[in-house]
Amino acid sequence: MANRDPKYRRQSSSSGDRAFVELDGDRVYLGPHGSPESRQRYYQVLSEWNANGRRQVVDPVAITIAELVALFWRHAKTYYRKPDGRPTSTLGNYRAALRPVRRLYGRAIATDFGPRALKAVRQDMIDCAWSRGTINQAVNLIRGVFRWAVAEELIACDVHTALLSVAPLRQGRTSARDSIPVAPVSDSVVEAVKPYVSPQVWALVELQRLTAARPGELVIMRLIDIDMTGRVWTYTPQTHKNSYRSQQRTIYVGPRAQEVVRPFLSGRPVEAFMFSPAEAEVERRAAIHASRETPLSYGNRPGTNCKRRPSKQPGDCYTTDSYRRAIIYGCDRAFPPPDDIRDDPAVVKQWRKEHRWHPHQLRHSAATMLRKEFGLEAAQLLLGHVHADVTQVYAEVNHTKALEVAEKIG
Repeated sequence: MANRDPKYRRQSSSSGDRAFVELDGDRVYLGPHGSPESRQRYYQVLSEWNANGRRQVVDPVAITIAELVALFWRHAKTYYRKPDGRPTSTLGNYRAALRPVRRLYGRAIATDFGPRALKAVRQDMIDCAWSRGTINQAVNLIRGVFRWAVAEELIACDVHTALLSVAPLRQGRTSARDSIPVAPVSDSVVEAVKPYVSPQVWALVELQRLTAARPGELVIMRLIDIDMTGRVWTYTPQTHKNSYRSQQRTIYVGPRAQEVVRPFLSGRPVEAFMFSPAEAEVERRAAIHASRETPLSYGNRPGTNCKRRPSKQPGDCYTTDSYRRAIIYGCDRAFPPPDDIRDDPAVVKQWRKEHRWHPHQLRHSAATMLRKEFGLEAAQLLLGHVHADVTQVYAEVNHTKALEVAEKIG
């Protein structure tokens, strides 16, 4: 009943009956009641109202930046979602990009936001020490908001066209800092973390090294998504980075990767996630209890020192963030800061930053190996890239052949 369309209604007056429809608490008058023109106007207004998310179309002349951002955010929260309803990372990127826009120009009229305003927002990002790549990405997202506003007829198209004239920041021609490119991580550094992470997390690490898959594709692995009929298994994630583009993603699980997966195949429903933080926590507590030296009669029994309603509980599957945090925790334990710097928090913080690695580096390591051993085309297929130039970003180019040629030709 709540989703029924507002009715075509009549208002009686001394000058004659008028038709109207009430939208968002406001009356929209349609003309003489019962006339074909008023009926046509009713269906037109109702169609525009439904197409606009069941809200009235805003006057383009009067809409402010804050109102435009609010309308876009209502759209983004429903549009940028995965098939299971969870928000994508794009939503967080939009939130960060629009924050300085609202702070600096929230009360300004949207149609007055031009290239100078966009440059001012960009300079604010530079002053906040954002990296050059992040700033260029944020500027593109801001343009995307105005492109959406043009499609919704909230602003004129020339506003968005003018914003396109702002060129991206170029390396060496701006005061914005350049971020350090993601580099592969050595096997010895990865192996050092193994004793300090759960078997589930280590299995994810091993699978990334062997399959070159993205972290978000492996944390949702289920038995039902794996085809085991061939010598090489194929895993088709239920969702992935390019699902919304209707692109297919196949991850190839070879013999070594199969041995990593096998311990997690039995004893679970086919639709359950294979790598579960809840299972890891149960195993951790069982290991602690098994290594207990104090008799049960001399201390707390299992479960008596747990909160009844903890604020956080382990879920059924890892997220990319929880997987990354587990690796960071393992890095901090595997590479403790030396005693001579522990009294300086700033130095300790820098030490930990230099001795941490993250899951995306595993993908870069695997990509570099594939590019070196099997060529660009093989790396492109296994990484799931449509274009080879994207693969080049992930795979460090092997310069050995170029060095050999240069040595021969002098």
